[in-house]
Amino acid sequence: MLRPVTGLALAASLVAPILGGCGGGAAPLTFDLMALPAAGRPAASARAIVVAEPVGIQPFEADRIIVREAGGSLSFLGGGQWADRLPRLIQTRIIQSLENAGRLRSVSRPGDKVVADYQLISEIRAFDIAAGTGEAVVDISTKLVADGTGKVVAARIFTARVPVTAVDAGNGARALDQALGTVLADLVRWVNGGR
Repeated sequence: MLRPVTGLALAASLVAPILGGCGGGAAPLTFDLMALPAAGRPAASARAIVVAEPVGIQPFEADRIIVREAGGSLSFLGGGQWADRLPRLIQTRIIQSLENAGRLRSVSRPGDKVVADYQLISEIRAFDIAAGTGEAVVDISTKLVADGTGKVVAARIFTARVPVTAVDAGNGARALDQALGTVLADLVRWVNGGR
């Protein structure tokens, strides 16, 4: 479930009048993405996974909400932004979703110095509003790599599309959060052996 980051949005709204005299515009609303909720009865395995920060083309490296026009051009949707850089935010929600499922011994980041059995590597192929179809599109390619050998033991592309009622920051962010929720549910099931 999407939630505006009220503290950041409030702070931004207090700074906006000051910037108004300096040529700045209205401060954008800041939106967060949600992890999957905790599972009821976890059954932990002995596996440990490191989740790398997803890679993607340059527009996805920012904290802006992206609109993909019918011709393929990309633009930023005014009036809204993510709570962090999109790759780091998605990495955090993947980690939290896997932890909340309670099926793994540990889930960590590469810099945590935790010995892992597998590394989850991913690429953001799409995380935008498709203006031509009026849909939020999330498309993430993943590989599960054996940490000791570097061998890819499984690979899959996760995609979800959710209709957007209007192409604005609030509706766009809400629809992208719903699409990511579908992708996270499929990804968690896949990592936990439900391939």
